[in-house]
Formats: sequence, structure tokens, C-alpha cells
Amino acid sequence: MLTVYGLKNCDTCRKALKWLEAENIPHKFHDVRADGVEASDVRRFVKSAGWEALLNKASTTWRSLPEKQKADVSEADAVRLMSENPTLIKRPVFDFGKEGLIVGFREPQKAAVQKAAGK
Repeated sequence: MLTVYGLKNCDTCRKALKWLEAENIPHKFHDVRADGVEASDVRRFVKSAGWEALLNKASTTWRSLPEKQKADVSEADAVRLMSENPTLIKRPVFDFGKEGLIVGFREPQKAAVQKAAGK
């Protein structure tokens, strides 16, 4: 089953969940702030999507980090930061398990979600 990782108060995540309902795509929602996210999941996300695509540098959390932490970020740094601060994960993350991962909610991602869901 599709798991959607995001924040319940995120407008984009709410739109994505409504869209999934309208498309009749079965899913469950995982709130990364309330439910947390395991470092192993972050590593799996990074392996699938790449840390650059997953790290949300436009987030308030990123902007509030000390400059020293934001300078010269490596993959290991990004995994650690996203594990410690799940709000740094770009959202929503559509996790199809072994079938793959889709990050974001624009037209290309919507098409990819539909294809992965067999729609």
C-alpha cells in the first residue's frame, strides 16, 4: 500500500491527500512530525530519490539552522539532519515500497503516482 509521508498542517500534503481520495488511490498517511521518521527510512528515501531532491532547503527549519550546519552539506549530513529534523524532508513523499518513491506534488509527480498506482 502507498504510504504518504508529510505534515498534516502542510497545504500541499492536504491537497495531495484530497487528490489521492478523488483518484481512488488507496493510501495511508504518516505525519513525520507527530509520528517521526526512522533514520533507516530517511536513508532508504535518499537511496531512491537522492538527498538533494529530498532535502527541503526552502523550509523554515532549514532557514533556522546555523550557517555552519548548512555549509557544505554532504549526503551523510543531509541524512542526519533530516533524521533529526523530519520537517526538512521535502513533501509529500509517496512511498510505494519496492516499487519506488516519488517526492513532491506537481504535474509530473501526479502522473508518476497514477502510473505507479496502476491508474
